[in-house]
Amino acid sequence: MAESEEESSCLQQVYVEKQELDDSEDVLDLDSIDVRYEIDDREFDLPEVSVPQSLESILNEPDDLPEIEEDPLFLEQAETASVTSDAVSFANNGATSGRSTPSRQVRKDSIQYPLHGSVLRHVVLRGISSQIVSAAERVNAGLPSAMAVSAVVAIGSTHGVVLIFDPKQTLKLCLSNGQTREQYGAVSALALNNDCTRLLVGHARGQITMWDLTTGKLLRTITDAHQPGSAILHIQFTDDPTLAIFSDSGGSVFELNFRRLMGVRGSDSTCIFSGSRGEVCSILVLHAGPLQDHPLDDLSIMALATMSKVIVITIRPKLRVLFHHPLRGNSNTLPLLAWHYVFVQQQTGRTLEPVLAFARSSTIYFCQLVCKSPDNVQFVLLQKLTVPYVLIHMMWINAKTLITVDSLERMHLVDVRHDEELQVLDVGDVKLVYGSSHFKSLATGGNVSPAMALAGENACYQSVALFRGQVLLLGTKSLHVFTIRTWFERINYLARQEHYVEALALALSFYEGSARAVIGLDSNVEKRKGLIASKLLRVLYEFVEASATKNVPTRGAIHLLVEHYESVMPVCIESCISIDRTDVLFGDVYDRFSQDFVAKALFLESLEPYILDDKLRHIAPAVMQELVENYEERKEIDDLERLIVHLDIMSMNIDHIVKLCWKHSLYDGIIYIFNQSMNDYISPLEELLNILMDSILNKKDLTDKVVKLANKVLVYVSCCLAGRAYPVGDISESIMLQVKTSVLKALTVLHTKQPAEEEPVYPYLRTLLHYSTREFLNALALAFEEPEFESEVGRQQKQRIVDILLQIMVDNMEFSPTQVGALFTFLARQMAKAANTIYVSRMLFEQVLEYLSNPNDSSRHEEREQALIELLHAAGLQQFDEERLLALAERAEFYRVCELLYDKQHQYDKVLSCYLRDTSRQVQAFRFIEIVMSNPARKAAEKKAFRRKVLESIELLVAIDQQQTAELLACVFPDSMHEVTTRLAHEPRLLYAFLTGLIDYKESQAIGIKKKEGIVIGSDVYEQYIDLMCEFDPANVCTYVKSTDAYRLENTLEICKKHQVMDAMAHLLEKSGQVHDAFVILLQNLQDKVGDLCSVLLAGHESHTVDVSASWSALQVALCVVVQFCQRVSGKLEEAERQGLWFPILETMMHPQRKLDHKVAPQHLDSFKELTRHVLNSMMGYISVAAILKCIMEDPAYSTGKLSDIKELVLGMLEMYNYESTLLHSMKNLLNQDLHAQLARLQQTANRGYAAKSDACDLCHKPLAHIVDADNIVLFRSALPACLAFLTLGN
Repeated sequence: MAESEEESSCLQQVYVEKQELDDSEDVLDLDSIDVRYEIDDREFDLPEVSVPQSLESILNEPDDLPEIEEDPLFLEQAETASVTSDAVSFANNGATSGRSTPSRQVRKDSIQYPLHGSVLRHVVLRGISSQIVSAAERVNAGLPSAMAVSAVVAIGSTHGVVLIFDPKQTLKLCLSNGQTREQYGAVSALALNNDCTRLLVGHARGQITMWDLTTGKLLRTITDAHQPGSAILHIQFTDDPTLAIFSDSGGSVFELNFRRLMGVRGSDSTCIFSGSRGEVCSILVLHAGPLQDHPLDDLSIMALATMSKVIVITIRPKLRVLFHHPLRGNSNTLPLLAWHYVFVQQQTGRTLEPVLAFARSSTIYFCQLVCKSPDNVQFVLLQKLTVPYVLIHMMWINAKTLITVDSLERMHLVDVRHDEELQVLDVGDVKLVYGSSHFKSLATGGNVSPAMALAGENACYQSVALFRGQVLLLGTKSLHVFTIRTWFERINYLARQEHYVEALALALSFYEGSARAVIGLDSNVEKRKGLIASKLLRVLYEFVEASATKNVPTRGAIHLLVEHYESVMPVCIESCISIDRTDVLFGDVYDRFSQDFVAKALFLESLEPYILDDKLRHIAPAVMQELVENYEERKEIDDLERLIVHLDIMSMNIDHIVKLCWKHSLYDGIIYIFNQSMNDYISPLEELLNILMDSILNKKDLTDKVVKLANKVLVYVSCCLAGRAYPVGDISESIMLQVKTSVLKALTVLHTKQPAEEEPVYPYLRTLLHYSTREFLNALALAFEEPEFESEVGRQQKQRIVDILLQIMVDNMEFSPTQVGALFTFLARQMAKAANTIYVSRMLFEQVLEYLSNPNDSSRHEEREQALIELLHAAGLQQFDEERLLALAERAEFYRVCELLYDKQHQYDKVLSCYLRDTSRQVQAFRFIEIVMSNPARKAAEKKAFRRKVLESIELLVAIDQQQTAELLACVFPDSMHEVTTRLAHEPRLLYAFLTGLIDYKESQAIGIKKKEGIVIGSDVYEQYIDLMCEFDPANVCTYVKSTDAYRLENTLEICKKHQVMDAMAHLLEKSGQVHDAFVILLQNLQDKVGDLCSVLLAGHESHTVDVSASWSALQVALCVVVQFCQRVSGKLEEAERQGLWFPILETMMHPQRKLDHKVAPQHLDSFKELTRHVLNSMMGYISVAAILKCIMEDPAYSTGKLSDIKELVLGMLEMYNYESTLLHSMKNLLNQDLHAQLARLQQTANRGYAAKSDACDLCHKPLAHIVDADNIVLFRSALPACLAFLTLGN
């Protein structure tokens, strides 16, 4: 019974009489879709053209033309996915589906987002559904095939019958002339006029009939309105009852005009354009809006979509193209169109403008029609959405929300403004009717294009309808209605399912105005919030009761109960705070949870984040008392203090809280309570300063607790003097001046209220100055900026404070130089201001200067220098005698102070001396030199003196950083090379370091690391550098001479001979062509290493293990060097000369084996044999095998032994020989194959025919037609494409 009532009420809502659009739903303000502020924040105005394009010209445009009308944003294409489906066919009917139905295995379930709840309501119209089934079974009316909805529901069938139902689901008419099934075929399209008195029926065989719905009579039968053999795909009335538009399966669009002359009804049709120019798949007429006197009233506008573009045209008063846009997508998808009127807020008021949504595949575009007059119509592209599914239908459900249906038969509710999906419903059980057979024109033989047939596979234009915000879906045996639930119904739906958390969150989104697709709320904000708050509280009461009773875990560990209440409490607190009903929170909600001790404790703990975020300032006193006791029991006192300073003082038991704060040293809480409850800013300050005095003035160790208190007091004083409340907020303006005055007075008291005998004067000031002089003076400086210190009384008070500070700190050994310097820095900054009224004796500055620069005090040197620098920066030099200050700084070795003074006097050479004498800043001297010499403002005399100082200090600069010194010389003093080397000549090691840096810089410049211009280094400098390297670093000489050619070979060879650097000598001799001399040196080195190793081996001591390993390594290196040398030079020598190189090496390695035989361990002999094998393998490429074997066999180490002694050696040689022979043969074959393949490709290319694109050369245009003998033509292939050059040869 309830279902029947719901169906009836739903239908009544569908068929109510037309009324004006609801402003709360269909009004679109600037925040919605206004072109100036809409989602994309851009305008896409169509450019004006001198001659408007015709419909024919647009349809004739190729699809791949560049789209210059739109922004590139609209050119992006979304990827689409194909769907595997099971085929479902219907026998013996013209067309009902003919389309594959998605398999349930691939279809996804419905999706309900917790944030939005269940937005859509689904109702099956059982009355209509049952009569559809009954008509099909009893009277053979066929299955549903098309639908139209207005004041009535018209459903066409596959047997050409049309059933008319009223809003009460009563069958009113059954339209059929008896010949419909056989001659006309299935109903493929339906259209109702505005007053629902006429029905146009399009049939699968191409006929059109008009019916009178008041009498049920057939008024017209039109058979010649279009080309025979094409199904009617779309048919629509315009606002003019005598004009209709229809399209057929051939892709053509026609206008159909009705006339009645002398009582005789007639009609004529006009083809707007032919499908041969581009097949139109969808059309949609724009009907007049609800407002009167709109500029669009004089126009009849229609949108149509082909496979490649969307076009908007006017039909009346004349055919004109208003807009077109490219439309791309997969070949198996159809274009979709949807108009909707929205109110757009403009400067002149609200105007009603239509918005066109058009889509294909997975991309939706939104375009606003702006009509200023009938002759001035513009379109503005507003937005583009890309969805992750393939669209088969789309329509507006209201001005902000779109309904889409995808290829998996899922319905999506989309918020257009925020591009957000609100809900997904699986409508597969509807068994949606598809018009695939009409797009394939199966009833007339399938004479359609393959593209049309493929795209029409998912056509459902005639089975989805929209009326008054209701979406109707036509199934094969049922009719379904989908509507957006009201806000009240959405909350109730979740509450009935006991999804209380989601219901409360949804209610809050309604309350805060962040919900989507809202229906049924009052436009008045106060009324709306009142209604929502009332509903939210009812849901909250249900939630609290359920959470405290049936949802409570009855079994299991205690942590399950804790987790349950931890998830419940924040929801309750957030809900009450959001609607400002803390009375409910601390009333009914708290009372209900207080019945369980676990729930009560977790409720109190859950309040903490809301208090700290200042969302909850007031708590009921009884709850506050419970809260304090709870934190005391858990010993979380610090957390309690953080809560106290965020709560309203009226919530607290002040006496109890104050005692608690003093007991646990909650100083923030003490200050907050005194300040807020009694406006007393002095008592807490005095009490806290008394605590600090005991530790600071009595020189006790400062504990963490004392440091924490001192920092709080400093911040509190700073806040009070600046007019800020502590810890957050501002002091009331009515008491601000009083607070500042009282705090300063309290700080500057001569003695405390109960002074001890040894108490010094001004104890509070002294305490704060001792703890942090700089921070306290910073707070005082901020206070001096306040306007009250600009009056006469304020100036006197400021001077008094300064006098007290001087009295406390000057001539007082209690304070460090830094503290004294901080004081005078503070004073100097105050005195440097334009409106300064402070007076400080210059003698005091002199005393401070003497104190800070005392040369006899070696302690805290850096601290005293830094204090003096800060004082100079703050006060300027006008407070001091510069000459005396410079003398004191020199005597105290305050180099940074001296630097400031010398820089002011432009004595840059002395500034450099300061840098060099200050060991902590010596490296900065290089940057200073570069700055001075590159500054064009410096005088020539200054630079000359400075240059002289730099060169005089060159030894020290090299000692500091040789690399930077060399770079400095190359970039700044490139003409001083000789002078520098001369100055460093008496210090060879420094000269070597300098030349190392210079050459390293030069090499880095050569490889691009350094980009600056440098000097040219002569070969004599390189030779000098090599000479010094031979002296200080001989091991790297050979490596260096190999890496560069900047030296003279003969001179460098003499230098190496002088220092006996043998490896470098060998390299230089080889380089000069003296191969034999180089070999002698390398061979001698090898023999020395062999001799050293033999000596170590014959010594035979276990302690020489390390020496043996080192000797073996040295021998291997020496052998490798000489072998590589022989390999390099052997290619240039004759056979005898090569033997003269290799055989001595072989002899050198074989001799120790004879000498050490039976005298050393066998493994050492094996090592010698391994090295010998290495020599043999290396020399095989240069010496014949026979010569090598002869040498081996004549050697006593091998000739007197057995064959087994030389077996491995000989086999190794033969194996290496075979390997190299095989490698050579394989390489030759590969090269031959590559050469043959390349020649074959060249021959193939040369023999390939050449097809000319024309009968003349593309370059010279000489004709080929008159040439008979092809042998007389020579073709030349040019590098240019499409070029054919030829040469005609004479006989």
